[in-house]
Amino acid sequence: MILIISKNNEITTTTVIKWLIAMKKEFIRIHENEVFEIKAVEKRILLKSTRNQFFLDEITAVWYRRGNIAFDTLKYENQAINRYMFEVQHWLTDYVIKSLEGKKHINKESNSHVNKLLVLEKAKEVGLDVPPYFLAEDMKDVIINQTIVKPISGTPIIDMVHENQNGIMYTSVIEQKKESNFFISFFQDKIEKDFEIRSFYLNGKIYSTAIISQNDERTKIDHRRYNSKIPNRNVRYNLPLEVEQKITVLMQALDLNSGSLDFIKSGNKFYFLEINAIGQFLGMSNACNYGLEREIATYL
Repeated sequence: MILIISKNNEITTTTVIKWLIAMKKEFIRIHENEVFEIKAVEKRILLKSTRNQFFLDEITAVWYRRGNIAFDTLKYENQAINRYMFEVQHWLTDYVIKSLEGKKHINKESNSHVNKLLVLEKAKEVGLDVPPYFLAEDMKDVIINQTIVKPISGTPIIDMVHENQNGIMYTSVIEQKKESNFFISFFQDKIEKDFEIRSFYLNGKIYSTAIISQNDERTKIDHRRYNSKIPNRNVRYNLPLEVEQKITVLMQALDLNSGSLDFIKSGNKFYFLEINAIGQFLGMSNACNYGLEREIATYL
């Protein structure tokens, strides 16, 4: 039985599930609003919600896509007992989560959000080229039109930044300096690119797409500023074997067996930018006919 942990309306999950159905593979999809009780039935651990129930030892593979498994926590009137039972329940849920993560899997909840700064340090250690960067709370070392600023966090979307409006933080070129100080921010040298590369890594295999974004002023700095009227061209691309080998070493060092990696090609160099362990890949899969959703279903 395959366990899928995802959000309710996550399209990528639904697409992979269609392949699982075609392959006649049994699966359970956990939604973000489910709350599970942990029970013991005939010496077996049973996880039960109002929507699903399964024995822990029934699960043979786990795909962590988004969201999390939520567990019901019992509370007690006596505060001393409540503190003790909170710890007991913590270790029980910890056992369940670690048992699931120890099975055949694609991604894990425990490391689904990676630290960009640590990843960049590790990328340099394995020999990947990384554009020079620095952290600062002022613009003293910023060079106008030659320095970019981007989020330190892995999620550039800000929910409800204004009433009924979400915001997204794009990579931007610094065109003028601010005199006042601000919260520590991530600055990086602007690299003149030939094009961008999005690579999807899955258990040692790498599927790359060249994103021809540099000819459009709107997408020149960040291809996520999508131009629906004149879309960027996406084509299959093969990274040099040496770069692919370093990607594998990096992913193994981070204990990731799947994820999306971003690069910039500039001349003869391939500059590593970042990893998104649970990034989107359907777009590149469709554009380049990679069939990544089928590959995921097959592995599971």
